[in-house]
Amino acid sequence: MRRRAIAALAASLTLAAGAAPAHEPPPTPPLLYELPPAGSYALPVIQHVSEHWLVDSAGERAPVLGIAPGEAALISFVYSRCHEACPLALAVLQRVDRLLADTPSLAGRVRLVTVSFDPEADSPEQMDQLRTNLKPRGRWDFLTASDPGALDPVLDDFGQRVVPRPDVAPDAIQHVLKIFLVDAAGDVRNIYSSGLLEPLLLRNDVATVLRVDPDAPAD
Repeated sequence: MRRRAIAALAASLTLAAGAAPAHEPPPTPPLLYELPPAGSYALPVIQHVSEHWLVDSAGERAPVLGIAPGEAALISFVYSRCHEACPLALAVLQRVDRLLADTPSLAGRVRLVTVSFDPEADSPEQMDQLRTNLKPRGRWDFLTASDPGALDPVLDDFGQRVVPRPDVAPDAIQHVLKIFLVDAAGDVRNIYSSGLLEPLLLRNDVATVLRVDPDAPAD
């Protein structure tokens, strides 16, 4: 049931530039299971990633991580012609963006980064339109690359494997949905795939990494 609710939200989002008006996500459905409290568990380092520079939605050079001390980032990879996994990832991240903005101890300390791994189709202008459609309330940047070669070191570093599948469709790219939680040291602390796309879990994991109470009232 939970997966169907998220999938329904994903279906309402479009990645095609200019194809949909900006909108807010529907109310978050209730959890069907209990999450452990933030800070009650550990998130050991999984791997390390280096800083890389790509192009933002304004056409300017921008860091992929861009994380200051005391901050964290959630990095995702999508492409505009994707109609399944990518809309699902964006639907979840849109809800995470709202949760973070409404959490005083985390607001402003978490950067969401969505990177296109199809730079030949996803121009800065298209990424800017995607940003407009999703209406970020917090720090959510949308990056692409000047060319596929500029993107290859980023994908290699994160271990995000992508395979063109012209046998399926001319624009098809095979990939595994992944969202990476990265701390200020460049250490990956969790990797979320389709079975772990619960916005509250992502928020609690970020709070665990930053050692804050997400339920603490504002000062």
